[in-house]
Amino acid sequence: MSLITLTTDFGIKDHFVGAVKGAIYAELNDARIVDISHHISPFHITETAYILKNAYQNFPKGSIHIIGVDSELSIENKHIALLLDGHYFICPDNGIISMIASEIRPEKIVEITIHNNIITSFNVLDVFVKVACHIARGGTLEVIGKKIEGYKQLKEVHPFINDERNQIIGSVIYIDNYGNIISNISKKLFNDIGKGRSFEVIARNYIFDKILQKYNEIVNYDIPIENRQDDGKKLAIFNSANYLEIAIYKSNLKTVGGASTLLGLNYRDTITVRFK
Repeated sequence: MSLITLTTDFGIKDHFVGAVKGAIYAELNDARIVDISHHISPFHITETAYILKNAYQNFPKGSIHIIGVDSELSIENKHIALLLDGHYFICPDNGIISMIASEIRPEKIVEITIHNNIITSFNVLDVFVKVACHIARGGTLEVIGKKIEGYKQLKEVHPFINDERNQIIGSVIYIDNYGNIISNISKKLFNDIGKGRSFEVIARNYIFDKILQKYNEIVNYDIPIENRQDDGKKLAIFNSANYLEIAIYKSNLKTVGGASTLLGLNYRDTITVRFK
């Protein structure tokens, strides 16, 4: 039986997550369900895409991923199911997939057409669960939808490259639990444009001329531990997802603060890389 994952902005206070799991078990009593996150900021598409893009690859091929963020059906927000990188995704066509599929093309996409059974405004429960269970039982996408070629593109997830190709203008797409700022500038893009040139990373009024590979590279281990003052230092790093991140060493939003608060950067704010 395939794994079914859940990524939503439902939180855990209300009944929504429990209802979805119950509906899955009612159809597949031997189902295996994994929560990726239910703490997505409400209706935050890029946050959803960032989290899911960096989580799904760790699951076995054939896993089924239900995405319940901004999922209410409308003429501008259709429901789609697709096979991508050996995984199935069931989600609204609101741009989420354009970041997840930025480097890998989907093998098959369908617009879901089984909405005759919608009972409430809870589309994840009424539609996405049925699609997921159909796939888990070995069903094909063509049975629950009509084949389509494309999906909605989310332009804000792609950085801007100037004509001289010496500048990448990116933006903040996610702020993590530590207050670290994740940009939409990937390590691959940085290397492709930079070609080994020196650079500066500009985040509001702060400039970084070095990008670390590990957070603790900021520490000078030659200094006795009792004399170090590294906590709270600002740094730029390519994180585990290979995106350019601005961080505070050993940040704690309740004590030293995080990059988002100390640098005054929020979602969609600009992060620029200039090559020399």
